Amino acid sequence: MLHGKRPGAMMPVRKIAGLCCWALLLVVLLPVLILQSLDARFGAALAMQCVVVVHTGAALARVLTDVRARVIAFGFWLFSYVWLGLAPLAMLATDAYPRGFVVDANTAFVTTAVVEAGLLAYSAGSALASWRSARTSTFLEPVLARRLSPGRVLLLCGLALLLAVVLIPGQGGLSAFFLSRQAANEAAAQAAPAGSADRAMAAWALSVPAFWALVALMHVPRFTKGDRTLRGLRWLLLPLLIAVNIVVNNPISQPRFWAGTVLLALVFSASWLRGPRAFRFGAAAVAAVVLVVFPYSDYFRYDKREPVRVVSLAEQFTSNGDYDAFQQIQTGVDYARTHGFTPTAALGPPLFFVPRAAWPGKPDDAGILLARHAGYTFTNLSAPLWVETYMWAGFPSVIAVFGLIGAVGRRIDHLRHRLRRRRGTVAALLVPAFGFYQLVLLRGSLMAIVGPLALLVCIPLLITRKAGRRALPPSAAQPANAPAPRAQRDALSLPTGGART
Repeated sequence: MLHGKRPGAMMPVRKIAGLCCWALLLVVLLPVLILQSLDARFGAALAMQCVVVVHTGAALARVLTDVRARVIAFGFWLFSYVWLGLAPLAMLATDAYPRGFVVDANTAFVTTAVVEAGLLAYSAGSALASWRSARTSTFLEPVLARRLSPGRVLLLCGLALLLAVVLIPGQGGLSAFFLSRQAANEAAAQAAPAGSADRAMAAWALSVPAFWALVALMHVPRFTKGDRTLRGLRWLLLPLLIAVNIVVNNPISQPRFWAGTVLLALVFSASWLRGPRAFRFGAAAVAAVVLVVFPYSDYFRYDKREPVRVVSLAEQFTSNGDYDAFQQIQTGVDYARTHGFTPTAALGPPLFFVPRAAWPGKPDDAGILLARHAGYTFTNLSAPLWVETYMWAGFPSVIAVFGLIGAVGRRIDHLRHRLRRRRGTVAALLVPAFGFYQLVLLRGSLMAIVGPLALLVCIPLLITRKAGRRALPPSAAQPANAPAPRAQRDALSLPTGGART
């Protein structure tokens, strides 16, 4: 069944002036500002990087002016523009990098080609999915249309509070969650490897359920009459879960990417930010914060906190290890040239739960492999999705993976737009969380984040139940302001989870 505007209605058109302004800022002004402050050294790799900047800047400009709220696309293009567009532009122009491992000009050119190949594949997959958007999805539509079950939400809230009572003392008490990440890492390094892994699993078992319990409780269906017990429990649990999240998901002890995901998911799951206009303002604010504030958000990372020193973007990109994504891809390209491709490494992320005792040949974390290849003494490094897929089978695996990601992401954005007026759906809650968690997923490594990602995706599916047969809007052949038939209104009404509490 086709879903669109009724015949004779004008389709909303992206404002050309806004698109041109954003394109001018992202494609011209910011790159020129970075290059102007540097003694640029032009070469083939820098020329290819300029293509990457134009591609990512133009795509981000389209998302920021789109007539639909495309959360998945925004997360992807924001990461690609900042970490793989502007940052490498400064690095290649000055031949200065945040890490010590430096490659030759040929490897640098191949790296830019790998990045652009992934971006082209993503764009192609997204365009193909947009062209086929009128077709019904037999899998994604029912999943994204699932709605919160009040009973299951209350069970999750109780579980999150129980986990907090049981696990927080084992993590060192409340004070341990307000120590710097440096202190936490030093404590983990002194512990045995098995103990360190257990602490990491316990930390995620605290953080993710507490986050989803708070989000679900804020969006669980509320009724105008009846269900007084449910409303009373909601107001009783809400302050408790806010307090738990302040402890286990604060930006002092938690990685900034995860703390940012929690905050942005809470904000962008609000009903007033689901519309295209509000989303554009919110996305523009997030992009500005990532460019201006993010470099200084590591203030709580170390025990000894020095005064904040404001420097140019170009200096941040070439000296701050948070922007090492492009250099890590360079290291991976050099690794593949030396050791060859390893297709079996693709089995590691989906089978992350298999212990090494049962699988002696289990692939190592890609970030650790790259750290060893570069000769670093520290191994807690990123491995962007581009380099992980390149290490599997070269350009074909990069193109296949990113083409699939682009197609699925565009389809999810399209379905979320159609479900934007439905309260308490998976589309309204999970899509914003995954859209911003993409920055963690794209930065890698997969082995390090696939466990938390599984929790992030599975918990919303467990606290929701299947929606009615007509969860999606009706055909656009019917006028938007026409009253719906009674049976259709009943099918679209908010569920109560099948029981009155």
